[in-house]
Amino acid sequence: MAGHEGRRRVVLSVDLTARKLGLRPGTPVAKAQALYPDLVLMDADPDGDHLGLEKLALWFQHRIAPIVAVDGLDGLVLDTTGADHLHGGELPMLKDMVHRMAGAGFRAKAVVAETWGAAHAIARYGRLAIAVVPWDKTTSALADLPAEALRLPPTIIEGLTTLGVSRIGPLAAMPRAPLALRFGPDIARRLDQAFGRIGEAIVPVRPVDPVEVGRNFAEPIGAAETIAKYIGKLVPLLCQGLDERGQGVRRLDLLLHRVDSRTEAIRVATAMPVRDTKRLTRLLCEKIETINPGFGIERMVLIASLAEPMDRRQTVSSLIAEEEADVSDLIDTLANRVGTQALYRFTPVESDLPERSFCRVPALAPEETKDWPDHWPRPTRLLARPEPVQAMAELPDQPPLFFIWRGVRRKVKCADGPERVFGEWWKNDAELTIARDYFRVEDTSGERFWLYRAGDGEHGETGSQGWFLHGIFG
Repeated sequence: MAGHEGRRRVVLSVDLTARKLGLRPGTPVAKAQALYPDLVLMDADPDGDHLGLEKLALWFQHRIAPIVAVDGLDGLVLDTTGADHLHGGELPMLKDMVHRMAGAGFRAKAVVAETWGAAHAIARYGRLAIAVVPWDKTTSALADLPAEALRLPPTIIEGLTTLGVSRIGPLAAMPRAPLALRFGPDIARRLDQAFGRIGEAIVPVRPVDPVEVGRNFAEPIGAAETIAKYIGKLVPLLCQGLDERGQGVRRLDLLLHRVDSRTEAIRVATAMPVRDTKRLTRLLCEKIETINPGFGIERMVLIASLAEPMDRRQTVSSLIAEEEADVSDLIDTLANRVGTQALYRFTPVESDLPERSFCRVPALAPEETKDWPDHWPRPTRLLARPEPVQAMAELPDQPPLFFIWRGVRRKVKCADGPERVFGEWWKNDAELTIARDYFRVEDTSGERFWLYRAGDGEHGETGSQGWFLHGIFG
């Protein structure tokens, strides 16, 4: 990408191929074209890029963590402290983020590190596309990276190159006074930020006109009881603002600004729109133990980062009908402890293949109109993947006489079947001819299993003719 810096037209960003050729942001376009006449240049659209990054930041803020900000021209910075466990941990969270970006057509790298500066440097100049850097490995991880990874201006990078300093490790070992005298305070500041010696505040993006309440403190607070006390004062004010808009909160963020410019965050989510003061207060207070107040908290901000319309419901009279049990409070409590991905229920899907006949949905998702298939009994437990077994049948349309599963030989006492299931030819050409014959069998010990043969027992194109165990009846 090429654009203007003042009156000069310079390279603003480069792809991997151009970087291998030695081109860097800040290189004059005339110089780049003189060195590489076949170089493809595209006009930059900084305003459009920034707007796109802000939209992407809001998307990540809704789904990953409450503190998300734009990082330069091509990245985002997230403070995932206290939110990673909701996604299965740091590494699964990063893999999910990169996978989602790849699904949208973007090549992304993701790094978790102790500081913004370290994460910025390793994500852009490190070798791995996904990495989790422990706090005690930050120095070694940064040492061999180029000095430009410190977010220094191009003029300083050129000056360091003239001195023969190209890596962060040697730069960090140099005396500070001569560097400050020649280049100013930027090098020392960026080094201290990367190594965590000084803090660097992340100013998160904000949804358009969210319901938000806050409180400043004349003296910093830090005790858990004091934090809980002011949570109890902020939540009613937030619920009042939601009530005026006819909304209920689905995702609630509590930002605690510390005196050292760092921000702690608590995020709670609800399965349904809620503005119950007691419930929201309890959900937030359960997270207080995850807060590190540092030297004190000087400001608390409570934001309804995701709110939805909430219909007013008439109270059910016991003389007319019985009120349905409300389990949403229990669902919210469990989800905020173990993560929303750990709570789900199954719903039927129109498919003849057993492994495709259901899917996971949120615990309180609306009921589907589809019914579970009941024309043939289904096992209580369906294996995650059909397991191959050794079996023998006298004729193709008859059940096996015995089968061996996990090293145990089981003699079939009685059986029912076959139930023939064909492949879904409209989804995959390979399923045009496949077939399965399912049997319910009971062994001599009284245990019942769900077996199938891959194929019709006669024609090779219908399957491998091998036997598989797919489920177990209660």
